[in-house]
Amino acid sequence: MNNPKDPQTVAYIGMGSNLESPVAQIKSARLAISALTHVKELAFSSLYVSSPMGPQEQPDYINAVMAVATCLSPLDLLHALQAIELEHGRVRGVQRWGARTLDLDLLLYGDRQIDTEELVVPHKGIAERAFVLYPLSECAPELNIPGHGDLSYLLPHCPIAGLRRLNEDESAN
Repeated sequence: MNNPKDPQTVAYIGMGSNLESPVAQIKSARLAISALTHVKELAFSSLYVSSPMGPQEQPDYINAVMAVATCLSPLDLLHALQAIELEHGRVRGVQRWGARTLDLDLLLYGDRQIDTEELVVPHKGIAERAFVLYPLSECAPELNIPGHGDLSYLLPHCPIAGLRRLNEDESAN
């Protein structure tokens, strides 16, 4: 674990859920992440509903992005996120894009590019996923995604079909 006196890095976390009260799952995950030692919330996007990737015989997803400042290493942050997923009933199965109670992805960690067996940052597919890019743009509209370019360039090239921002009444559930 990093020393809490180390400089803080801005990291972006993608959140998704399509089982067991997805809006409540996302809100609970936000609180759990904010409660982590050496993690401070900087921004939180609106909630979005998106069509599932992969098998379509599952409910739509609720998605959001959270920006945090942290002195945790990328792997320590990843492991903390995986622990939160488990606390929320996440079961890692063989189906790649199956339904889940909670999915937390470390999308970006500062301007770092990481490619290991355990962690890839920027997250794979980040530039093609509207359910990531649009919430991310609410948190950091001027963001440059390492290896992909400016968010403002990526957004118009990313198909938005199947993505909708939830209104306040829907987000209150």
